[in-house]
Amino acid sequence: MKKLPLLIVSHLVAVASGFALGIYLLPILTAPPAPTADEALAVDTLYRGEFRRDLKDSDPLHWGEGKVSVGRRSIALLGKLAPGPDYKLYLSPEFVETEADFARLKPRMARVGDVRTFENFVVAVPETVDVSAYTTVIVWCEAFSQFITAAQYR
Repeated sequence: MKKLPLLIVSHLVAVASGFALGIYLLPILTAPPAPTADEALAVDTLYRGEFRRDLKDSDPLHWGEGKVSVGRRSIALLGKLAPGPDYKLYLSPEFVETEADFARLKPRMARVGDVRTFENFVVAVPETVDVSAYTTVIVWCEAFSQFITAAQYR
């Protein structure tokens, strides 16, 4: 009988670990093939920016790095993002590097689309969005309200 609590705790830890690992690995396993460097560079670039790992709310599990190209019809990354679920690409009128800044500015942001790959991406810009009306591109995890990275492009 003394071993029953230990057995229950060990099984709960195993289940919780498996669940957490599944949340982390599922987006990686289901991600479509990443665009090639040539596809990412083919964007009709108006502006350029850079995702950096050293932003305030970036950490070892939530980061991005690489060159961002912003065009009228698409936004592309030539670089990498930390894997995760439900990434969204936003445009902001001000630079953002914290979750608090994101929450404050979200009503003034434009949601561009889904980010489904973690090495390079190309996301189409809706016709209703004017990229020149914004200054910053942001990757945000919608499922966990988590800041991933941002790049100021003008």
